[in-house]
Amino acid sequence: RLETATDPTCGPRTHEENRRHNRVRRFTHHEKQAAMSEYLETEVLILGSGIAGATAALELADRGVQVTVATRAVEPEDSNTLWAQGGIIYRGEGDSPAALVQDILRAGAGHSYPPAAQILAQEGPPSLKRLLLQRAPVNFDRTAEGELSLALEGGHSMPRILHVADYTGKAIELAMVRAVQAHPNITLLTGHTAVDLLTPSHHSLNRLAVYQHRSCVGAYLFDQASRQVRRCLARETILATGGLGQIFLRTTNPIGARGDGVAMAQRAQARVINLEFVQFHPTTFYHVNAPNLLISEAVRGAGARLVNADGEPFMQRYQPEWKDLAPRDIVARSIHQEMLAHDLSHVYLDLRSYVSQEEILHHFPTIRQSLLPYGVDIAKDLAPVVPAAHYACGGVWVDEWGRTTLRHLYAIGEVSCTGLHGANRLASTSLLEGLVWGSRAARYVVENLPPALTIDSADIPPWRSNDLDDPDPALISQDMSAIKHIMWNYVGLARTTKRLERALSELYHLETEIERFYRTSHLTDGLIGLRNAVRTA
Repeated sequence: RLETATDPTCGPRTHEENRRHNRVRRFTHHEKQAAMSEYLETEVLILGSGIAGATAALELADRGVQVTVATRAVEPEDSNTLWAQGGIIYRGEGDSPAALVQDILRAGAGHSYPPAAQILAQEGPPSLKRLLLQRAPVNFDRTAEGELSLALEGGHSMPRILHVADYTGKAIELAMVRAVQAHPNITLLTGHTAVDLLTPSHHSLNRLAVYQHRSCVGAYLFDQASRQVRRCLARETILATGGLGQIFLRTTNPIGARGDGVAMAQRAQARVINLEFVQFHPTTFYHVNAPNLLISEAVRGAGARLVNADGEPFMQRYQPEWKDLAPRDIVARSIHQEMLAHDLSHVYLDLRSYVSQEEILHHFPTIRQSLLPYGVDIAKDLAPVVPAAHYACGGVWVDEWGRTTLRHLYAIGEVSCTGLHGANRLASTSLLEGLVWGSRAARYVVENLPPALTIDSADIPPWRSNDLDDPDPALISQDMSAIKHIMWNYVGLARTTKRLERALSELYHLETEIERFYRTSHLTDGLIGLRNAVRTA
């Protein structure tokens, strides 16, 4: 087997083909001018603008580092963070790092990495205070006495969750994006989809680069408005691209959560682990004409119960100790078993019988308003719910500072795997993990930032896309639908060897077709996402 190098548009070439190509290729004056306009250089490139990416950007910029933040979204706040309803861990009455670590390890089903849990428990509350109460202040809910209001969520041994009604993520994200936009050391590129990470061993025109340690020097960025691909070279690159829920038929994730970062890192040969641990949120709204709207775990923390069509609670049969406040994987599997046992398409969440109307209207206004158009008032009606893909506990392997196995490449937030979540994420740890590792990665980068680019910019070729067709949107839609159905039916809540074998067979075939489609088509955000989705699946 020949080792290959990747051409930006033609894909793998042998070393001999690459040598011939580089010897005869010459750029015209016009091509050189165009290449210069498509070239960006920055000290640190951050891909993603959720809580992890925004934290790293602010921490770096405050220390004088020039940062470029690129996001595929047209609005920078459009991220997984924006949709987080529940809350973020702080510190409860009589709480301690040891108590939080114990809850994390118990929820992680024996797969959580204790040093990561210890880092989160020790550094989380101080980081939250510094960044979200002081640096980019968030108006968290408070008691009548003016103290921070702490909620209880599933898997936690005590109330320790800060929240802003039922739109905590939105409040955090808007506060952080405002700070990012106002910072003179941060350049924010919206509508820029990362195509691939730039790695000298794959992309450099200097073929001696293959003998060096694998490293990252930036990314190819697709500008959706101009439809041009820009080379963005950076001394350090930070992946903060979020999750992968959109590879499943039912998900709580926004449309951009296609596993872009995981796929790019895997193609660059970074280590990726624990992706089999996908957390399914137990309660998303079920309606044939509605998206899978998340109904926060905080609802059950306030007292709501999971019931059948007759209004009878059933969780005590599956988990007598925790009942409705069991960790998410247990609740999701219990709902799945209840649906199978009684041939149901969904179960129900009962707030009206267990939570006062005043509390529903005060603490869960967003959830109530989002369900009203579908004829369901959670203050009066049972809410039909079903599990949906929610969070990737695995991802790009990183150490305690967010470093990947590629030099100069970091990963933070949901795209990464610190080992914190193990097989099942404890509620409200995700936002805090993004905050903690975003800050830790920034601190490490500041102390170890190379004085200049680690590669000659002329060695990275501009993107070439001559003689290609515009991709057929119908083909993108159909292929994406196929991925979603394969993953939902074969790689969902309940898995068997035969289902997984069938999934692999169909996905390998589909990826071959999608790669051919990709290499013969002009880029679009949808086509880039499709390629990433099938690789991640």
